[in-house]
Formats: sequence, C-alpha cells, structure tokens
Amino acid sequence: MAEWYEQSFGEDYLLVYKHRDFQGAYQEVQKMISWLKLPQGSSVLDLCCGMGRHSLALADAGYQVTGVDLSGVLLREAHAADPGGRVSWHQGDMRAVPLDESFDAVVNLFTSFGYFEKDEEQLKVLKEIYRLLKPGGRFIIDYLNPAYVALHLVPHSSREDEGNWIEEHRVIEDGFVKKQIAIRSSASAATAETAAGLDTAAGRESTRVYHERVKLYPYEKFRALLEQAGLSVEQVHGSYNEDQYIEDASPRMIFVGMRA
Repeated sequence: MAEWYEQSFGEDYLLVYKHRDFQGAYQEVQKMISWLKLPQGSSVLDLCCGMGRHSLALADAGYQVTGVDLSGVLLREAHAADPGGRVSWHQGDMRAVPLDESFDAVVNLFTSFGYFEKDEEQLKVLKEIYRLLKPGGRFIIDYLNPAYVALHLVPHSSREDEGNWIEEHRVIEDGFVKKQIAIRSSASAATAETAAGLDTAAGRESTRVYHERVKLYPYEKFRALLEQAGLSVEQVHGSYNEDQYIEDASPRMIFVGMRA
C-alpha cells in the first residue's frame, strides 16, 4: 500500500493548498538570505521543493538553485513556472537524494519533515542533508512547533473552492499530528452530475479522501536528531519575522545552522 505522502501530493494538493502564493515565498526568502549569509552565486538545494515557489525566489536572488521533490505533479508545476530553466529540477526521495554534488546550503521548508513512522527514517533525511552540504555549508529546516500545534489545533474546518467542498479534520494522536482531507463535489456540481445521468456509484467516486501525518518532535528531541546527524544549530527562529523561538508562543521552529 502506498504511503500517505505518495498519494497526497497530487492534483488535489494544488487545490487544497493553492493559497500558498509566490509573493509570500519571496518575502520568506529575503529572511532566509539574511540567515544563510551566503554570497550571490552560491549553490542552494531546496529539498522537498514542491511547486518551486522558494526555489524560484532563491534563483531570482542570484543563487544557483537545485530543487528535489518526490511528487511528479508538483515538479510539473515547478517546471511550468520556470520556462527559462533557471532551476535544476529533480525527482527523488528525501531519504536518498539522487545527487552526488554538494551545496553551499540546503533548505527544507514548510514542515517537509517528520513524514515517516520511525525516527531512523527521519534521521536518514538529516544525514542526507549533511552529505549534500559542503564542509561548513549552511542549512535551514523550517518545521512546525509541536507545543503551538497542541494549543491551537483546529479540529475541523470546511470551505468551498472551484466547485468542490473541502473538509479537513485534525487530531493529535500517538505522537503525530494527523489530518484527513475529504474533497467532494459541491451541490451545484452534484446537480450537474445528476442532470448528466450519472449513477449513485459515480457520485460516490467524486469524493476523494487523503491523509497527512507529521511526527511531533519537541525542540530538544529535534535538536538531538540534528546533532546526531552532524548538523550544528546556530539559531532557532519562531517565525519568518526573525523572532526567537518561544516554546508556547512561536508557530514555527526554524533551525539555522551549519554542517559540523
């Protein structure tokens, strides 16, 4: 059976997360540049690059950028947004990145970490970041803050978008934050289906259900994993506003450091 991350990052992901815009990515990259302190022309790997929002912003800032993601659908969108081929795009698993070159920096953004059941699998990702960095190379890992998630979790939300009704259920369970996403035709779309003579089974098939799961690593545990992989932490920010991380108040844990 396919893992959740092999199923969830497809066509419907583009609908559910279309609010993540390029303008926001450009603003976040400006902060990242100040944290990385690398000259223009430096090589940067965007590990789990998705649709390439941050990769393209980094390229526009003068860096030589490589993007890697497992999802062919998201990489298709990245290619479409990069007609000039400014970024080198590659498909691959973050636990075994299909690249032999090394980089001045590696970034892993928007909680593209914690997808696996076992700590050993998460550690493989961090060891890949170590392998892919030049000696003294720098990294940014942007991860959720488990304490903040526990305090602010919204158990249920729903909305209509592009003729689809999207429902999201969230729960913290067994050390993971889990989300179930159900997408089905709205009333207007369902009426159109009925008028077209579609049967009940076809109506049921119009509901698509996806699951997301991220393992919750408190600050000390995450930092210990980084150190185990040979990655040295210099700063931890609580958001892209550069504020320091505060356990109960910060929405993010953004680790900035270097290969030890």
